[in-house]
Amino acid sequence: MPRSANLKKSSEFRVVYESGRRYDGLLMTAFVIPNRTSQHRLGITASRKVSRNAVGRNRVKRLLRESFRLSEADLKGLRQPYDWVLNARGALLGVKMAAPLDEFQKIVERVARDEREARLRDGCED
Repeated sequence: MPRSANLKKSSEFRVVYESGRRYDGLLMTAFVIPNRTSQHRLGITASRKVSRNAVGRNRVKRLLRESFRLSEADLKGLRQPYDWVLNARGALLGVKMAAPLDEFQKIVERVARDEREARLRDGCED
């Protein structure tokens, strides 16, 4: 992922937390908000509640980053680019790559469904 696809500033994270839509899962919580760029952007958090040591926190962040990267085709299916903030949960420590990837793809499907519902609600046709 290019550096421009990363959320870095706390103000960027704050906007997503305050104005974005929340999607809960067993392994992660995703906050999503449309952005005005040409690409999806990602921010990841893993608190000390997830793991007391940095090794565990870094591992879950790698799993989430890779899930995002491997879901590129699914993300391209969305109508517009979004800012994504993924919060790791403790259960993520004990799983292999397939589990967070599957859960992230389900979250992307929920975002796509919400997009379709919003277009129908606004009176636009597909």
